[in-house]
Amino acid sequence: MSWKAKPSASTEPASLDGLAHEDLKHQGPWCTEAMKQTWTKLVLPKYATTHGALMPILHDLQHHYRCIPYQAMVEVAAFLGIPPAEVLDTVSFYEEFHTEPVGRCVIGICQSIACEVCGHAALEDRIRTKLDLEPHETDDEGRFTLLPLECLGSCDTAPVALFNDELLENLTMDQLEAVLDQVKGIPIDQLDRARVREIVRAQGTTQHGRSPIS
Repeated sequence: MSWKAKPSASTEPASLDGLAHEDLKHQGPWCTEAMKQTWTKLVLPKYATTHGALMPILHDLQHHYRCIPYQAMVEVAAFLGIPPAEVLDTVSFYEEFHTEPVGRCVIGICQSIACEVCGHAALEDRIRTKLDLEPHETDDEGRFTLLPLECLGSCDTAPVALFNDELLENLTMDQLEAVLDQVKGIPIDQLDRARVREIVRAQGTTQHGRSPIS
């Protein structure tokens, strides 16, 4: 049975208790001392107030843990000296943040009119059939999450899809099949963002994402 990622803004904090995926269990602080040192050196100096650093720090946590649980929000608030409610409001408002763990390969299918005209529905249907996933679901292994996304701003290269932080343009069914098959073929304990990025970039024209800390 698949489990669901956040389908819309919600103020319900998530817990990792009871999840079957060993790699999603966590002990100790979510905001490690190494993270805090990096944020202090590379993020905070870019902003006039600590509030400005909230989004890149949340992105960093999302990339690292594939979710931002409630305790992490509390720790971020303490680090920035802002109310925890402000962190929770931000996480629950933006669809790019997840309070429950998502898969190691998050597939975001653009839902824009341009992508609709160019066949995004067929691509999404293929993912649903091949992976036995519905939108906002993650497979039991924690490998894939399927998310419908609003316009990704690349209408001239439709249809497009995001694979984690890699935007694959002019996406064809053959390219989609190749990405899914290769990601499925990697042992789950060896599958990370770098491996997914390598697979996607080998398939065609992409717009490369970057770390929010860079």
